Amino acid sequence: MAGDLESGLDQLLTKREGKPWNALLPDELSCLINSFLPSQPTSLRPKAYIALSAICTKLRKGSPPAGGQQQEGDPGTEAIRKTFGPSVVSRLSDTTETEVLAGMSFLTALFEVDWQSAAAIFADDGVLESVTDALDLFSGSADVSRAVAALLANASGHKSCRSLFSEQHVEWLATQSQRTSDDILKASAAVALVKLSQGAGAEATQVESSEKLDVPASDEELARLMKGLVVDGQSSSFADAVEGLAYMSTNPKIKELLANDGPFLSRLFSLVPRRKAGTAGSQAPEDIARSPLYGVVVIIFNLCSYRPRLTDEQAQIAKLRRMANTPSKNGADEGSPLDDDEHVKARARKLVKQGALDALVAAVRAADSPAVRLTAGRTILHFVEDKENRGKILQAGGSKALMLIIQSILPTQKSTTQSSQAPHLEPAEIEPIQALAKLAITSAPVQVFGPNQGALFDAIRPLTLMLVHPASNLLQRFEALMALTNLASQGGEVADRVANADGLLNKVELLMLEDHTLVRRAATELICNLVGGGEEVYNKFGGEKTAASKSKLQVLVALCDVEDLQTRLAASGAVATLMTSPEACQSLLELQRERKRVLPVLGNLIDPSISTALEEADDDGERDSTTPDPGLVHRGVICIRNLFLSVRDSVARAELATEAERAGVVRALVGVVQASSTNPNAPALRPTAEALKWLLESGIQITV
Repeated sequence: MAGDLESGLDQLLTKREGKPWNALLPDELSCLINSFLPSQPTSLRPKAYIALSAICTKLRKGSPPAGGQQQEGDPGTEAIRKTFGPSVVSRLSDTTETEVLAGMSFLTALFEVDWQSAAAIFADDGVLESVTDALDLFSGSADVSRAVAALLANASGHKSCRSLFSEQHVEWLATQSQRTSDDILKASAAVALVKLSQGAGAEATQVESSEKLDVPASDEELARLMKGLVVDGQSSSFADAVEGLAYMSTNPKIKELLANDGPFLSRLFSLVPRRKAGTAGSQAPEDIARSPLYGVVVIIFNLCSYRPRLTDEQAQIAKLRRMANTPSKNGADEGSPLDDDEHVKARARKLVKQGALDALVAAVRAADSPAVRLTAGRTILHFVEDKENRGKILQAGGSKALMLIIQSILPTQKSTTQSSQAPHLEPAEIEPIQALAKLAITSAPVQVFGPNQGALFDAIRPLTLMLVHPASNLLQRFEALMALTNLASQGGEVADRVANADGLLNKVELLMLEDHTLVRRAATELICNLVGGGEEVYNKFGGEKTAASKSKLQVLVALCDVEDLQTRLAASGAVATLMTSPEACQSLLELQRERKRVLPVLGNLIDPSISTALEEADDDGERDSTTPDPGLVHRGVICIRNLFLSVRDSVARAELATEAERAGVVRALVGVVQASSTNPNAPALRPTAEALKWLLESGIQITV
């Protein structure tokens, strides 16, 4: 029979390929429904799900909902309900066990493929009564009890279905969850109770109902029950147990309960199939299908997730919610001390110790599911928050897993270049890129991307997208800047590729003017690396004399005068590099003539005290006690020397020398010579001597 069903599914898919699914023939419908019978081999199940999913998709496309939204009662849902509803209802009301099992198993599968239509069928008159009657009609059948529990477990996840449950249904589920002889039945019943409990908690925040169902077991009892099923149960019960724990692991108390159980965590992580060493292919599809990959990844995510960093507005809303004593939507306590950063960090370290990182990487490699991969990427981001975990993430292959996740999220390079807009990304889809950026900031690129330079090149595009994308927040842009700066330091070819990334330079130039000190610093450091690493950026910022390059050079000079030391170091380093070009020197000379600010700013790098007028010096005539930074001194001396040597006309030399003396530059240079008496090998000494020689030749009297 299984062979006939498989052949029928194949014919169903090939016969209807490219054609509308307006109606199924009776034998086609029977073949599809019977394929989900528990007596059929598990190898048949994936093909049955593919066929069911294809039919539901076709029916929805053939009946587009009004307004473009898929809601209960929309045309697509109604089309699917009309296609399958009569046959399901007919089988559920039958007196033959096989027919009843077929109806319940199919409806359970439909919940997993298209919950809207399944919920609509479940709400039809007499459906729930028929399901309940089957327990009395086939009281000795373990298959029927399992099917009922599985159906109720799927239905209880949806509000419209929960409202149909009675106290008798809850009591039956509670009784079955305590059975010790049937792990499959126990797991399904426990999952249904969990969903009812979680759903009742969420709905209680919206409306008080006198008819609210009372779930007898506490969350802790249900969690311990499902932990036991994971550790000691049969493989057929793992999926339900893991699903239930995934629902419950949003509760801070349950998080602690799970994280403190080492044997449970080890067993949970072992459910993720591993690729065998030396094999290029992935696991068999049936192995992956039987493994509750998504549930395992969700549990890890819930246990190690930090509270979101709230904006001022969001923090105020949270404060008002607490004042009003209103619970959060998922029923968890937002203010629980068990969810503060220290508890999350401790839980994450326990998970790492038990092998969570290996499990996440294995899940990414094993699954093609976008949901599994995205959740794994977001989970790695939370692990990366703790710097102690970063080396372990790299050892487990986390960076390669992140690249695999990112490549599956981003559109192809070709499709991006054909569009002038940045590809659409949800905020959650940026999080795996942020995790990669954090690794690239604190580790050498070879540790993150390996010795193959191609992997490093591949990272430039997603990091650039995180920088320029409108959905990114300021922290993500800052971390993208830091990571790209690290990459750009790896050589000229890498720097050129970073500079040529679509939209990058324009965004970085804007961020160089950002009010936030760290963001402005990171943008300036990236430009410094790009100026020194690639000819294109070097020319754009002053290597070639244009109005645009002069404007960019002016911004860099202005950044040499900000309060933040690291920003001044980066900006002055970029200016010193650019001033190896005669064109940049000419632009700065023009700016000095126009605004009289270039020499004071460059001189201030050498000696901060010259930023005040000479007549405002201390009464005793001593110089300001501010100690110059050696890096700034060296950069400032190089800039001054190059500026001086670029002027050859005697009249222009005399004019510039006079302005330098008036701005305090001569005094600053003399100070460098005096300070070098204790360090004759100071790198700034030689260019200082060259600058002083130029000043002497230009008619300035100098006393050392």
